[in-house]
Amino acid sequence: MADSIELARRLCLQPPARRTGTGRCRPRGRLGAPSLRVPRPPLSLSLSLWSSLRCRALDSTRPVAVEGGLGDEEDEDEEGESYFALTSSRLSRVDYLGESTKGDLNVRREHLDAFGGNGKSTLHGPIEEIAWQEAREAESLLRELGIADPFSVRHSPRGIFCTRTLNLRSISVIGYDMDYTLIHYNVMAWEGRAYDYGMANLKGMGFPVDDLEFDPDLVIRGLIMDKDKGNLVKADRFGYIKRAMHGTQMLSTSAVSEIYGRELVDLRKESRWEFLNTLFSVSEAVMFMQMVDKLDQGLVPAELGPLDYKGLYNAVSRALFRAHVEGQLKSEIMAEPERFVEPDPELPLALLDQKEAGKRLLLITNSDYHYTNKMMNHAFNRFLPNDMAWRDLFEMVIVSARKPEFFQISHPLYEVVTNDGLMRPCFKANSGGLYSGGSAQMVEKSLDIHGDEILYVGDHIYTDVSQSKVHLRWRTALICRELEDEFDALIRSHVQKEQLITLIQQKEVVGDLFNQLRLALQRRTNSRPAQTLAATCMDDQELTESMQKLLIVMQRLDEKIAPMLESDGELFNKRWGWLSRTGLWDKSHLTRQIEKYADIYTSRVSNFLHYTPFMYFQSQEQTLGHDVHSYSRRQQH
Repeated sequence: MADSIELARRLCLQPPARRTGTGRCRPRGRLGAPSLRVPRPPLSLSLSLWSSLRCRALDSTRPVAVEGGLGDEEDEDEEGESYFALTSSRLSRVDYLGESTKGDLNVRREHLDAFGGNGKSTLHGPIEEIAWQEAREAESLLRELGIADPFSVRHSPRGIFCTRTLNLRSISVIGYDMDYTLIHYNVMAWEGRAYDYGMANLKGMGFPVDDLEFDPDLVIRGLIMDKDKGNLVKADRFGYIKRAMHGTQMLSTSAVSEIYGRELVDLRKESRWEFLNTLFSVSEAVMFMQMVDKLDQGLVPAELGPLDYKGLYNAVSRALFRAHVEGQLKSEIMAEPERFVEPDPELPLALLDQKEAGKRLLLITNSDYHYTNKMMNHAFNRFLPNDMAWRDLFEMVIVSARKPEFFQISHPLYEVVTNDGLMRPCFKANSGGLYSGGSAQMVEKSLDIHGDEILYVGDHIYTDVSQSKVHLRWRTALICRELEDEFDALIRSHVQKEQLITLIQQKEVVGDLFNQLRLALQRRTNSRPAQTLAATCMDDQELTESMQKLLIVMQRLDEKIAPMLESDGELFNKRWGWLSRTGLWDKSHLTRQIEKYADIYTSRVSNFLHYTPFMYFQSQEQTLGHDVHSYSRRQQH
């Protein structure tokens, strides 16, 4: 059996890649034209079946011609007729307000005429019918090949969700952050150790910390620290604060209203508000909340000086900063990466698909070279085929990038020239290089690209996503691992939420009827005609009894609705509820930031593997208050 597999492997092995003048690999084949790539085997296929399919695919593969390229006619004579032409998506003449499906792979004109232009083809007829028929046949073919239905993952924890239409075919460069983007850490392990080192530094300053432990459930991403009041708050999309915690104790609804009834969160006021942009914020927020309790209890030594909440935050921030800068934490992670890093075997393959589809990949990280190389070696190399290393995936690698300044101003650029991290100054970045510092503008100039040709993927809403969007108009993708837990919790709470919505709709109907009767009584009491003659002549007792019954119904509905609303979101976090919402209907401040700055968002980079490098992400309809279908629920009663 092993001999048969090895024989099949050798027979089906593609010709080795050769290095082109640009530093990128191109399979051997036609001059100026990339060969059709036979995809890697789906996990569901046996190796023998895959080898058979792959051999047949290689035998039947026809070359792809580059439209306007050199030597097309000679190659067609030598290797047969070509069906497809490659053109730049920039040359597309169809846009219709950004909703076009323009791409870079097109049927050559003579074949286009043969298939649908002369009326003799099976593609002739009403396009609406043709589209469904061809889609069914393509789905059948994919099932035969063992390839997953592309629609099956769209509404799942591993889906990629779109806020602004994004056509990957028009993207020529994809840049990636590393920490919590390409490398996902075990939050309890990573942030737990950051907490330990930070608390040790606080203890060295004289703070009482011996009885404290790391509690990751105390906070979630998207919360906001109020450094003036020692609170942690959750705001809706407009900045109104809906939940709050002082120290480690949740505040009542009335207390939240009393403290913040006249205030809105404004993240531009950085001296007061600190937004939890990333999972790296978890340890800092836990430390701050716990130390607020100590300060309130009078346990902070007087010799540390008169401290208010803002001064306490500054002390916590310095302690945690020292833990990172002094290198203790990263040294521990580098020594035992398997303890801190959660492996993702699908991730390197997703990036390999993008590279082979012609996307130029970049790594832009604030981490230094030694740490980056260690983490990437650990997370990537064992999952890459044919002895590839992680550096082979990337057109350019930039370490110590100093984001967000990287997107705003230019820093000196250095080239990393040895495995030990030795650097030398340079003035221009080249394809295939490894650099430290520099700027985003330098990247655009070096690769001869700009703006919306670049997609940047990161986990930090401010450092990665908003700054690249605001200053450069890059397209953006946010990585938020917690989406998987929230999605699963939403599924588990679906039945209860439907019941809750039904109860609220019943109360709305009853309430509207009660209000009309109340208005009729009010007008009659003041000797004015009610809404109609019949209402004006109605017996007072009958009117009052109807109102009493409706009021009792509303009160009983409230008794059932209140605890259900209170517990909504507890399956995700008992204190703060959902990541994406602040109540049953409204979006959280985090969701507003995602919608504003991230074109797409998902839980992990490897989710791209379940789509394709040619995906057309289309945003969903945004429901408005005056949309006709928004009134449909009233028509059901």
